[in-house]
Amino acid sequence: MIGRIRGEIVLKQPPLLLLEVQGIGYEIEAPLSVFYDLPPVGETVTLITHLLIRDDAHVLYGFLHERERALFRNLLKVSGVGARMALAILSGMDAQGFARCVEQEDLTALKRLPGIGHKTAQRLVVEMRDRLAQIASSTGAVAIDGRGTAAPPDALSEAISALIALGYKPAEAQRMARSVDHDGHSPEAIIRAALQIAGAR
Repeated sequence: MIGRIRGEIVLKQPPLLLLEVQGIGYEIEAPLSVFYDLPPVGETVTLITHLLIRDDAHVLYGFLHERERALFRNLLKVSGVGARMALAILSGMDAQGFARCVEQEDLTALKRLPGIGHKTAQRLVVEMRDRLAQIASSTGAVAIDGRGTAAPPDALSEAISALIALGYKPAEAQRMARSVDHDGHSPEAIIRAALQIAGAR
């Protein structure tokens, strides 16, 4: 099992991240919350990882904090929740926000996340209530990277692609991304702003 990886960031294309470790490129999938705090391409980062072995592939998932990985692993134990949905949940809210939704049985907030209907939201509340003790209960809101780096010309397209990968329909993803001011913003900043607006509705 690969539990930790440290390498140079070669590509950031949410939800895909490419790290080069001693000449080998590792493709890693990560929630959008991870991308908010990543250093620029070319710099080194250490990720806590979870290796998911399927019949057709070995998929590596990366996180910056143990609480994120703990939540991810617990979500995979919920009936009907796969890795893609778990990533969508972690992209849409932090561990503290998710714990609050479960404790308060806030099905409305959970159903705002892509791919989660009423029955899935109910299962999350029922099955995760007893597992919250395994998840770090204190986590602050993740701040958008303030380095002031200008976004590449296709930042909007990258943001739309990432939202589609999270489960939003193409038309909805375009509407969400275009509804925010994206001039000079990174794809991660556009995505985060779009998710915040969607969550407030």
